[in-house]
Amino acid sequence: MVRPLADEGVSTPASFLRKSFSVDAIGGSEELRITALGLYIVFINGKRVGTDVLTPGWTSYDKRLSYQTYPVADLLVAGENTIEIWLADGWYRSQLMWGKFPIVNTYGDQIAALAELRKGDAVVVATDSSWESGELPVRKSGIYFGEIFDARVAPEATSGSAVVDFDFGTLVAAENTGVQQLDALRPVKHWTDAEGGTVYDFGQNVGGYVAYSVRGDAGARVIVEHAEVLDKHGDFYNVNYRTAEARTEYTLSGQGDEHYRPHFTFHGFRFARITVEGTAEVRNVVSVPISSVTELKAGFTSGNTLVDRLFLNTVWSQRGNFIDVPTDCPQRDERLGWTGDAQVFASTAMYLAETKNFFRKWMRDVMADQREDGAVPHVVPDPTRLKPEHYPGFYGSTGWGDAVWVVPWQLYLHYGDVDFLKEALPSMIKWVDFVWSISDGPIVQPPREWGARGFSFGDWLQPSGPSAKPLPTISDEASATIYLFIASSHVAKIARIAGQADVADRFEAMSAQVRDAFQREFITAAGRVGGDDQTSYALAFLHDLIPADKQEAAKRYFRNAIARSDGRIGTGFIGTPALLPALVKIGEWGLVADVFLQEEVPGWLYQVKMGATTIWERWDAIQSDGTIYNPQMNSYNHYAYGAVCQWLLEGVAGFRPDAEAPGFEHIIFEPTVLDGLSPVQAHHDSPRGTIRAGWTVDGDQVRYEIEVPEGTRGTLRLADAYRDAKLDGATTTNGAALSPGKHTVSFTFAPAKRQERTKSQVNATTP
Repeated sequence: MVRPLADEGVSTPASFLRKSFSVDAIGGSEELRITALGLYIVFINGKRVGTDVLTPGWTSYDKRLSYQTYPVADLLVAGENTIEIWLADGWYRSQLMWGKFPIVNTYGDQIAALAELRKGDAVVVATDSSWESGELPVRKSGIYFGEIFDARVAPEATSGSAVVDFDFGTLVAAENTGVQQLDALRPVKHWTDAEGGTVYDFGQNVGGYVAYSVRGDAGARVIVEHAEVLDKHGDFYNVNYRTAEARTEYTLSGQGDEHYRPHFTFHGFRFARITVEGTAEVRNVVSVPISSVTELKAGFTSGNTLVDRLFLNTVWSQRGNFIDVPTDCPQRDERLGWTGDAQVFASTAMYLAETKNFFRKWMRDVMADQREDGAVPHVVPDPTRLKPEHYPGFYGSTGWGDAVWVVPWQLYLHYGDVDFLKEALPSMIKWVDFVWSISDGPIVQPPREWGARGFSFGDWLQPSGPSAKPLPTISDEASATIYLFIASSHVAKIARIAGQADVADRFEAMSAQVRDAFQREFITAAGRVGGDDQTSYALAFLHDLIPADKQEAAKRYFRNAIARSDGRIGTGFIGTPALLPALVKIGEWGLVADVFLQEEVPGWLYQVKMGATTIWERWDAIQSDGTIYNPQMNSYNHYAYGAVCQWLLEGVAGFRPDAEAPGFEHIIFEPTVLDGLSPVQAHHDSPRGTIRAGWTVDGDQVRYEIEVPEGTRGTLRLADAYRDAKLDGATTTNGAALSPGKHTVSFTFAPAKRQERTKSQVNATTP
């Protein structure tokens, strides 16, 4: 591992390492293995190696550093060759975190590279102290900052290199496909604003960057700023980026047509404002999305175009936030791998895209950053672990740390990945024991102080309702105790699958103890649950925490909790994914349709009606009059509430994996017919083939069409309210077996009519 002596530290010009070498003949087996402390781009004979961007990605660098392997025979020539490695700060040492205490030099203060070019078993050239170095045209770069590029600067060697101490035991072969550029998006319109800049609207919020061509005088500058939304007056607005400058600057060389896109950064944006200083003409402006997920694996359409657009918004939010790490947002001074967001969205993500290796890689960083006492960080990779002075106790929240078992469990359900369950089980055990230890018992009592051991975010961003009389919400104690029950019962199942009966026995006993304690502490004699709020009822019903003799009363109180919010959502991060499945479970189909399909705030369809092209962080991110909510925490690309798409596929279209035969070896088909959605069509390209399901309603007659992939089997489950069911024309019963192939199910059912609301229509385009 060698560092360029030309490098002068964080936020200074990027540097390169260069070496000339000879090759007698090209055999076709030549490959380059390479990684860096920082970000790298590598060239052989002036041609870029590979198509990955932001390599080597982001891991817990001091414990795990990925290296990439590329075939390079087609870039070599017989005789003299040159390899050049460009290096920049990246996640390694540019600013991470926010506010008064940003962290720089998180993992170290020296960028460096490690590379070897092999021909079979022979090393042709490798990094050592003989490589030369110099500064690059990239004059400054940072994940939050952006990039300054001066095309007048030629990469000339001015210095040498030096070997740095490095633990080779941290090296791991790349576990996931590298971040890739997706198809470019052209502007849908552009205009000149009052400040003289040209604002481009690309029609879609993305994670990526702006690329363009330019011709002009040497020394002229092109400045690009980024924004997700316009303000209520239609003006360029990016105050919600906080301290992230999120800009690029390009200084022209004056040598004819010039082309630029950033090298070592990315932005979250729909709009870009381009300002030219000097004489230059900018042309061919495009938005270039980048992502670790490149292929869509699911689709959903219905008779409601707002719902269809909601599904596509979730797809785009996943793309823009799955940039090597499952981040919360791609735009402001954050862009961190929040564990709470990832755990509520993991199953949805696995439906929408191929994410097996993506999540395995990230989970290994979760385990690497887990504290000795079992606490899981709020964000992974965790910048605070090595720099804790201003972020003490940035770990240990229930609902967030539960990612340590939720994600491997979802990998098991979707891919049948038993090996990873076994790999992650020790970390799961440590986590559940940590949660129990917060209060040394089955009732978890998280401290209120930020940074205290066991602090909980609770039901984060739950809408509070009218200020004069805020709606009740679940307490930290109730939510943490529920999550301890969910975690202990699932880890018991996982231990049983992994063949660790003693662990399974211990956690089954723990979950029973927590269940009994929860029922004593948080369910009243009259049947009220938790804070008498939507999240308490949704989680308790979904996870069978309500005793049989209290269920009818609890259902009534659940309905009342929704009525108090005028039929709108009253849940936050942990309650929202449970809300609709819980209402379906208790047979409240009409209420499900009312809550899901209503178009006011708070609601999924409100943001679509307001023009969103990705999922918002807050239900009320933009008010109905166009007023923007407090920009200190207001992202317009946050995928967490898009977890409802799991329910659209599993609940509405009605197909899901079976934990007893995971990886879609056995598929359960169980549709939910709702007024206002017909016709429904959905599919998922599972590891075992494409699953399809959809239904149409004609009066009280429902036609449900499904397709079971070859090599799998299915089971049909129908609610008691679905009458006179026939399978492929023959009378059938609940639980009928489905062989591979296409099937048609018909039954009688009259969906409960929704409240009449004005339906807005939007353009639901294919991503």
